[in-house]
Amino acid sequence: MDWRHRAACRDVDPEIFFPIGNSGPALLQIEEAKQVCRSCSVMSSCLKWALEAGQDAGVWGGMSEDERRLLKRGGRLRTATAV
Repeated sequence: MDWRHRAACRDVDPEIFFPIGNSGPALLQIEEAKQVCRSCSVMSSCLKWALEAGQDAGVWGGMSEDERRLLKRGGRLRTATAV
């Protein structure tokens, strides 16, 4: 069975994963999408697919477009830590 059949986002409106822009309301939408990803058992498979397929748009595997772009360039990601 393909990882997509087990994805937590399978029954979620796909629009939340494709915000327009990367500031203001789009930041809230990106965070909402990431919350779905954090509950997903196939998050790493999703991210791997997005990176290998060159998927530049949207949130995939818990990462935004900017985060994946930075990862591809070999940069370091800033991660927020819960206090």
